[in-house]
Amino acid sequence: MDLTLHTDGGSRGNPGPSGIGFVLEHEGQIVCSGGAFIGTATNNVAEYEALIWGLENARALGATGIEMIADSELMVKQITGAYKIKNAALKILAARVHGLLKDFESWSFEHTLRAGNTEADALVNEALDTQGTAGGPAQDWTATPLSLFPGKD
Repeated sequence: MDLTLHTDGGSRGNPGPSGIGFVLEHEGQIVCSGGAFIGTATNNVAEYEALIWGLENARALGATGIEMIADSELMVKQITGAYKIKNAALKILAARVHGLLKDFESWSFEHTLRAGNTEADALVNEALDTQGTAGGPAQDWTATPLSLFPGKD
C-alpha cells in the first residue's frame, strides 16, 4: 500500500515551545493523523520530528511506498541530498529519517508551500495551543532519547 505523508513542525520562538503534525492519506482519504506538543525545540528540529513520527506511523500501517510532502524546503533538500547538513542535531535526525526510509520499497519527497499543507499545520497549532496531542495516530509520539538541548533533559 502506498501512502502520502504531509508533515509540519513549528516553534513559537526559535528555540521555543514546539509542536509537530502529520497526515497520512491513501488515495486521497485520510487514514491517520496526529499532532503533539514536543516541548522546547527549534523550528527545524520540529520539522524533522514531524517527519520521523509520520514515517513511524506509515510503517505501523504497513505502507510499502511513501510520498512525503512538507513545507520545509530546507528539510526536503537535506533529505534528498540537494543540501549538505551542517547542524549536528539535524544530522542525527536526518540519519533517523534515512533509517526509516529503508523500510519502504519506494519513496519520494517534495516541497509544498504552506497553503498546500494546511491539515498538518492545523495539527501543529492545536498541539501548541493545548500543549497536548491531537488527531488519531497509529503510533504515539515519543521523545527522542537523545537530548538536542544539553542541560534541558
